[in-house]
Amino acid sequence: MNYNIAVIPGDGIGPDIVEQGKLVLDKVGEKFGHSFEYKEVLAGGIAIDKVGEPLPQETIDVCKKSDSVLLGAVGGPKWDNLADRPEKALLGLRSELELFANIRPATMFDQLRDACPLKDEIIGDGGLDLVVVRELTGGIYFGERGRQGEKAFDTMEYGVDEIKRIAKVGFDIAMKRNKKVTSIDKANILENSRLWRSVVEEMAKDYPEVEVNHLYVDNGAMQLVINPKQFDVILTGNMFGDILSDEASMITGSIGMLPSASLGSSKLGMYEPIHGSAPDIAGMDKANPIATILSVAMMLRYSFDLEDEAKAIEKAVEEVLEDGYRTGDIMSKGMKSIGTKEMGSLIASKL
Repeated sequence: MNYNIAVIPGDGIGPDIVEQGKLVLDKVGEKFGHSFEYKEVLAGGIAIDKVGEPLPQETIDVCKKSDSVLLGAVGGPKWDNLADRPEKALLGLRSELELFANIRPATMFDQLRDACPLKDEIIGDGGLDLVVVRELTGGIYFGERGRQGEKAFDTMEYGVDEIKRIAKVGFDIAMKRNKKVTSIDKANILENSRLWRSVVEEMAKDYPEVEVNHLYVDNGAMQLVINPKQFDVILTGNMFGDILSDEASMITGSIGMLPSASLGSSKLGMYEPIHGSAPDIAGMDKANPIATILSVAMMLRYSFDLEDEAKAIEKAVEEVLEDGYRTGDIMSKGMKSIGTKEMGSLIASKL
C-alpha cells in the first residue's frame, strides 16, 4: 500500500527529529510491504523567513491532498516579536484541515521510572497510562480578541455541536481503554463550562459502560500530581487541555517522549511531538526523536489503520530503552548516552 505524507519539518530541532521519524517509517514500509512518499512543505518561522508568512497556501493545499501530515516543531525567540508568529501556522493548519480533536497519550515507560518526578508510592505498580483528549479548534484560542485602549480581551466560547463531537472522541477512546472519562472544566465560574458539562452528561447516556466524573481545572491539575493513576481519559477544552497535557507529560519523566495526534472527521490527521522547537540544540544531534517516532506510530494507527505496524514501533522503542540507551533529556546514571541520529537508527534496527 502506498501512502502520501505531507512533511513539515518546521523550526529548531524540527528537521532533526522529523528525519528520524521518516527513517522509522521507511523501515516499517520495508518490513511490512508499504511505501511512504513524502512532500516537504513550509510552516512556522522558516516560512516567515522564506515567503513572508507562517502558513503559505501551498502548504495548506499539499496537506489537504495528502493521506496524513507529519509535523516537527515551530517557533523560536527569533520570531517572538512579530505580529504573525510562527505558532499561527499550527492554529491555521488545525482550522484548515478541520482537526478538532487532539489526542495526547501520557505513558510512563517502566524503563524511565527514575525520571518521573513523583514519589514511588504515588506511581505504584504498573506505571502511568492516561490520555488527554483536547478540543482543538474552539475555545479561547479561536474566539474574538482585540484591544480597546488600555484593555485587551480574548473570548472563550463553545457550541453544543463542538462539545458533542469532541466528547464522542473521548468516550470512544475510553471504550477501548479502561472505560473511564474525567471531564475537566471550570463550571463553578464559566458559563461555557456549564454548557460543556451538561453536553458531556448527555453524551454519557450513550455510553452506559463508561464511568464519568467531573473536576474543576484547578483541582484536576492538582490531582494529576497527587493521584495521576485515577485517570484514564481526560476530556477537556482547548486552553485547559493545552496546559494539562504538558503537565501530564512532565509527570511521565520527559516531554521529549510524548507524541500527539490531531484528528477530524476523516482519516486525515496531523501528527507531532508535544515538545517545542528547542532552537538552542538545533542541528547538534542532541534532540530526543522518540516523541516524533511515537507520533509516527499514532499515524499508522489512526490514519492508516495499521495497528500491527504501530505496535511494532512502540515495542522497538521499549527495547532500545531496555537496552539502556538514552538521549540527554532522559539520561540517568549507568545508561548509555547517544544522540538523535543514533537513537533513530537503533529504533529502526529493532524493527
